[in-house]
Amino acid sequence: MSTRKLFKWAAPLAAASMILAACGADENTAGDKEYTKVVAGTEATYAPFEYLDDKGSVVGLDADILTAIGEEMGIETEIKNVGWDSMMSQVTTGEIDMGAAAITITDDRKQTYDFTDPYYEATLLIVTKEDSAIASMEDIKDEKIAVQINTTGHLAAQDLQGKASSNILAYENFSVALTEVLTGSAEAAIGDNAVILEYLKNNPDSGLKAVEDDSFETDYFGFMVKKGNTELLNILNEGLQKIKDNGKLAEITGTEIE
Repeated sequence: MSTRKLFKWAAPLAAASMILAACGADENTAGDKEYTKVVAGTEATYAPFEYLDDKGSVVGLDADILTAIGEEMGIETEIKNVGWDSMMSQVTTGEIDMGAAAITITDDRKQTYDFTDPYYEATLLIVTKEDSAIASMEDIKDEKIAVQINTTGHLAAQDLQGKASSNILAYENFSVALTEVLTGSAEAAIGDNAVILEYLKNNPDSGLKAVEDDSFETDYFGFMVKKGNTELLNILNEGLQKIKDNGKLAEITGTEIE
């Protein structure tokens, strides 16, 4: 995961609340639950989609999109920085209502969760040192690859080297994966294009470069809810469609999506 402007690598856990005008309790309900407030979990080391500002608040594209949806639907929204794997489990247990972390919509994930319509189109990139001869996935099939665990980058590395490969170094967040490349502990990392390009833009002297590969397919990011939570899913989709129609989504992300 996905979308998060300064890229900060060491950040404390924090939660950020974005308070909007609440609507009547009879408008947004899910069975016995009234959706006047939606609590989202994220992993806030993934600029430009989610990261922590100087005050420790979660900011970024996902936060802005969720805020815009809340404004359209008249609900309060809150984003908690809980970590990637914890976000997944907390959606399942109901500790949080949804996940908002540049989450790629995949068939495998749809077996466990429900997803909104896509709000961002992305693809993967390889990142490696500027003086590296790596020019494609084929060049790293026998090399150490750093990834964020349980992401599409992780899956791409597994498809290349096999799930049991000891050369795949999987971490809780992508910032650590990039650090492994910087220190030479890994030859390359695989991650979402927007995140890698954001890092390179903000760190022009990092000594890293991005490498494209034709084997990478287009990914679509969506917000994630517990399987079967159609009430919340409908609220999010309705708000998402509204900000697509009024141009707010394109204003936030800088891109168009159908």
